[in-house]
Amino acid sequence: FTKCCQETGLLMVVKCRQENTALKDCLVGYYTDPLFYEECKTEYLKQREEYRATGIKKKRQNLTSNV
Repeated sequence: FTKCCQETGLLMVVKCRQENTALKDCLVGYYTDPLFYEECKTEYLKQREEYRATGIKKKRQNLTSNV
């Protein structure tokens, strides 16, 4: 989707509909997956516990895009 939008510019609204639909379907799959939810929750609680113990924030991960 990102690549399509970068290549088409303002016409992305019309030309990237198929890619946008595929992206939405993928995201909905993750949002509704109970195992993924539990994994995210566990990671968040672990980071929160570490912050409360040390007072030092952990830097966020830099995720690579699919460009």
